[in-house]
Amino acid sequence: MLKDEIEIIKASEHNLKDVSLKIPKNKLIVITGVSGSGKSSLAFDVIYSEGRRKYIESLSAYARQFLGNGKIANVEKISGLSPTIAIDQKTTSHNPRSTVGTVTEIYDYIRVLWSRVGTPFCPNHNIPITPKTTKQITDIILNNEAGTKINILSPVIREEKGTHAETIERLIKDGYVRAKINGKIVLLDDEIKLEKNKKHSISIVVDRLTTDDSKKDRISEAIDACAEYSGGLVLVEEIDTGKETLHSKNFACKYGDFSIPELEPRLFSYNSPIGYCDKCKGIGYSQKVSWDLLVPNDSLSIKDGGIEYYKNAVDSLNIEWQLFKKALEHYDISLTKPLKQFTEFEKNIVMRGSDESIDYDLKTSSGNSWTWNKEFEGVANIIERRHIETKVERRRKWYAKFMNEQVCNKCNGKKLKIEALSVKIGDLDIIEFTNLSISKAINFIKDVSLNDQQKEIAELVLKEVKSRLFFLSDVGLDYLTLSRSSSTLSGGESQRIRLATQMGSSLSGVIYVLDEPSIGLHQRDNDKLILTLKGMQELGNTVIVVEHDYETMMASDHIVDIGPRAGIYGGTVVAQGTPQEIMKNEKSLTGKYLSGELKIDTPKKRRNGKGNYLSFVVKDLNNIKNQEFKIPLNVVTSITGVSGSGKSTMMNESLYKIIKSKIDPLNNPIDTTKIGKLKGFENIDKVVRISQDPIGRTPRSNPATYTGAFDLIREIFAYAPDSKIKGFTKSRFSFNVPGGRCEKCSGDGELKISMNFLPDVYVKCDECQGKRYNDETLSIKFKGKSIFDVLELSIDEALEFFDSFPKLKNKLQYLVDVGLGYLKVGHPATLLSGGEAQRIKLATYLEKRATGKTIYLLDEPTTGLHVDDIRKLIDVINRIVDSGDTVVIIEHNMDIIKISDWVIDMGPGGGEFGGKVVAAGTPEKVITSTKSVTAPYLEKSMK
Repeated sequence: MLKDEIEIIKASEHNLKDVSLKIPKNKLIVITGVSGSGKSSLAFDVIYSEGRRKYIESLSAYARQFLGNGKIANVEKISGLSPTIAIDQKTTSHNPRSTVGTVTEIYDYIRVLWSRVGTPFCPNHNIPITPKTTKQITDIILNNEAGTKINILSPVIREEKGTHAETIERLIKDGYVRAKINGKIVLLDDEIKLEKNKKHSISIVVDRLTTDDSKKDRISEAIDACAEYSGGLVLVEEIDTGKETLHSKNFACKYGDFSIPELEPRLFSYNSPIGYCDKCKGIGYSQKVSWDLLVPNDSLSIKDGGIEYYKNAVDSLNIEWQLFKKALEHYDISLTKPLKQFTEFEKNIVMRGSDESIDYDLKTSSGNSWTWNKEFEGVANIIERRHIETKVERRRKWYAKFMNEQVCNKCNGKKLKIEALSVKIGDLDIIEFTNLSISKAINFIKDVSLNDQQKEIAELVLKEVKSRLFFLSDVGLDYLTLSRSSSTLSGGESQRIRLATQMGSSLSGVIYVLDEPSIGLHQRDNDKLILTLKGMQELGNTVIVVEHDYETMMASDHIVDIGPRAGIYGGTVVAQGTPQEIMKNEKSLTGKYLSGELKIDTPKKRRNGKGNYLSFVVKDLNNIKNQEFKIPLNVVTSITGVSGSGKSTMMNESLYKIIKSKIDPLNNPIDTTKIGKLKGFENIDKVVRISQDPIGRTPRSNPATYTGAFDLIREIFAYAPDSKIKGFTKSRFSFNVPGGRCEKCSGDGELKISMNFLPDVYVKCDECQGKRYNDETLSIKFKGKSIFDVLELSIDEALEFFDSFPKLKNKLQYLVDVGLGYLKVGHPATLLSGGEAQRIKLATYLEKRATGKTIYLLDEPTTGLHVDDIRKLIDVINRIVDSGDTVVIIEHNMDIIKISDWVIDMGPGGGEFGGKVVAAGTPEKVITSTKSVTAPYLEKSMK
């Protein structure tokens, strides 16, 4: 009999303290609690980890090697589990070909749709194209100059994996002697070995001849033979030039100048050589040198150093400079004329050079002279070539600063070959369809005009496309396009895309574990998200959500509140039950906020700053077009708006970059065609962007090392009497370098043991017993504790322990001030949440003296924070601003927005419907706006 609950007995993963509980299945469950209390440990490291591990263990050893192995959770017993699927906030992919369409598999369906009911059009004549006849292909071949040597080939294998031994054997039996394999003509009798896991192309040489009208019948026979083998394709190769022309007995323009192969899904794939543009290889753009980046100040001449690349080489004996100077003299281009006066011809010579050979008289630094005759390559070509050729990363970065992404001029950024782009449904090719927003794509699919036969063919595909598009819309992503690159998505967007994909799969009997799906989501779209979560549950699934959002908690069937505090002070179940039961539970801090007993109040007074502003115009960047922004200094400003409205473009891609370019123009050039000039810069001297990126990538990085507290701790131990006697220095107490650390585990404290088909096992190092250091180092004590003992202290405990060391105490106090006193001093960076990492960074800046000219940029700092942690964050933000500096925050959380002094609300919608400032001013002013989507939610929060 299937259990109707998940039973966990004595879970002790991370800071969980023998947690035992029962969670109802087939319900919407919220696991909540303050940051660091153990929510994620319970949801992901116990429930998800064990569910996944047990499912994988049920598979064969062969299958397990491809799926990887998970760590066994530290739990005595867990029962009632089903297969688990985790949907976290990690960015989907950094592959430039990965898009919203490919991740959701919608693009796979529309490739089928375009290949089955699309109509090919000749791009030259804009008329539907039809199959070519044998006579038409013969006439085209004979229209070539008489005497042209040609191969007539049949493409039997096109970019397919396999050894293709059977195909080659069949060709030999059918009497064929030669074939073109992967671009080379080979004899079929020769030993041909093709790698099984690589893609290959094979074309039979059906005939080899010299064109002549007398060979018309022979050519026709060869064409028919080709078509029979290849499904209608005929490849004609001019032997002397290597030029190839593909003909099709399936689709061809009646004027004979354009043909395409049989329509199949891979023709529309930008991951396949059959479909992708052969210039950009399916990426749609390339890295090219930009004139604006090469010439940051066009009022200067070349002699004055106006070309940044040659600035330090002007009038030197540098060979490359001499070549450049001589080329300019050859084309009568002035070295003293301001670059802004250059003609297009002069710019083109400088950038791209010419094919004309030039005589050069050069001198070397040793005084030798020599001559050279060669073409002038052009500065842009030199930089682009060296960017590819160099093996030195520092040099590659230097070349890259002159380059930006430029649309492929062959496919115009559409990634596919003209053959694929010529196929249309309605008025759109497949890429034009993917460039529509999700909301417009839904309308297109609804309204598309198909004949009866096409409707019958496309019925199932259209159903799948429509349902998946609706799922994306339901999770608040209707502003995205299917062509949007996965690498540009936020963690929240990536998670909701995977959520929509799972909805499309219609699985049941699964345990879904989600990490704060409301992140990055405007209040307007929260109701849709909750309905989606409920929909997954109603399919017969258990949906477990780690969440702090009020609406999600109130809509849940069951809440598990972990606490009471964080770190070593958390790890227990404080309360569990329905939302109403949690609100009545006196022990639950979450319940008190849900009931309204505790809340964050609206400030009675707003700060006005000193009357100074930063202002700039975003001319054309993403969805922002010709929009001016005005940001008051010495106050807190929140940037708000629905997902995709342009908040990140405004702050991270515009404000941050334009300030960096003013502070250090050489290393931070910006594209002035996209972002205008910054006004008010004289009032700031520093910009700090505090992200939720990890503070370190290894377990050796921790809060103490990041803040510099560990250096002071090591100094204290180095000054201990026993250290002086033994000659130990500060470096002795580092676990990053040999000397004082345990060399068996290299200071990690644990050893990894590979178990082949079983999960890797991490065991305590038997040399140091997990203490990271060797015995001699551990023998040094301060106030009775070794260096390892100190790393095991909580930051709260360490603050008291080092009470007599003011400098160290200050660093630890700042960590306590941002709500991280519960963390261990040596807490590994790899185990920190994004919110914890961000607050550690904040703590390091709290320590610095305020200048009144620093601007801090925070992107959704409430991510992962309980409302009680948000209260602490607000205190930190207020301290920074009360010291005279400026804070700008991208935020959806109404508690942060309502304590802000200024709000810039963007919208009104997302994507193409956004990019405008719909309201700006104090929160009291913004809530009066009838255009602002944020206003009603902010007004409700301020009451």
